[in-house]
Amino acid sequence: MEFNGLIRRRYSVRAYKPDPVEDEKLGIVLEAARLAPTASNRQPFQIIVVHTQGRQAELAQMYHREWFAQAPLILCVCGVPAQTWVRSKDGKNSLQIDAAIVMDHIILAATDQGLGTCWIAAFDPVGVRQVLGLPDDVEPIVLTTLGYSADQPREKIRKPLAELVRFEKW
Repeated sequence: MEFNGLIRRRYSVRAYKPDPVEDEKLGIVLEAARLAPTASNRQPFQIIVVHTQGRQAELAQMYHREWFAQAPLILCVCGVPAQTWVRSKDGKNSLQIDAAIVMDHIILAATDQGLGTCWIAAFDPVGVRQVLGLPDDVEPIVLTTLGYSADQPREKIRKPLAELVRFEKW
């Protein structure tokens, strides 16, 4: 698919069909994550793939929306702070940025494979830690549902470029 068409087609899916995601498609999505650029190519992340079938009550501890466990899969991008690159001039840590780039690659690759996703940052980090058995030195950063959409995209409201872009100076 042509890239501009792909980014226009992507939307936050909040209703899923029960159809399973094929292993081949999941592999393509995960490979896109592996290829995502990270600061100094450190790849300070791990992705946890969670099958939802029969786990609705447990998964509600992570994010309490009915459609969340309706998707056949949930992906959690976790950061490993000890592996991240830190800018020496001011100590800026790249972990959140790296994880966001990884998730963006996941979401766009999923869209390209005909799958739906929904970027979720408003999860319960304690619940995620418990359900996924995360060690103390790993941070859950962002989740997405993954499956076949059972809804239709709504119109996207975006600011015009003139409100978002500046040239040369502020």
